[in-house]
Amino acid sequence: MNDSPSVRAGKPTKADQRRRRIFRALHDCILAQGYVRTTLADVASSAGMSPSHLLYYFRGKDDILEQYFQLVSERFCARLDSFRGAILSEQIERLADFWFRGETSTRREIGFMLECFGAAVHDDVLKHTKAEFDGHCKAFLAEIFDRAERRLVDDSRDSAELAYAMMIGLRSAVYFDDSVDLEDAHRLFRSSMRRMCGLA
Repeated sequence: MNDSPSVRAGKPTKADQRRRRIFRALHDCILAQGYVRTTLADVASSAGMSPSHLLYYFRGKDDILEQYFQLVSERFCARLDSFRGAILSEQIERLADFWFRGETSTRREIGFMLECFGAAVHDDVLKHTKAEFDGHCKAFLAEIFDRAERRLVDDSRDSAELAYAMMIGLRSAVYFDDSVDLEDAHRLFRSSMRRMCGLA
């Protein structure tokens, strides 16, 4: 979802504020009980409004998640794009920090991400948003590998596929495997990316 011009200008309208409150309510409900168990009434209650009032802003629970996931994806992609001007080793550091030390890298936030990915299996809008997000991340990673003087895998796109699989896999491991924590994931991703770029 694109923010309205008033939000971009720093002056959110009351409707913008209510949408944000609804997004936050859905986020909190998903963290507390999962997406499947969350009802529209739960989201409305958490947002401090009636279900009929919430339906003035969104068509239903799926619509809220679709727009929220779009917004989160755009913010993630913008953050990745902000790393583009750095030297290769610094890009890798920033990427590792963002995915495994950033504000969205708590175990709870990773669980939220996994809930969204699971919902995308049967929701065409979420599936499309996730595919665009995946494509953006892989293109960014391919650019990193294009800049490497030596690569473990010759083709930059193949390297990007492997790196993205490692990145998502490590975030999932942090959530499901108690023997892997965020610092382990950070170390493994950082060192593997450096090796793949011939920087080890």
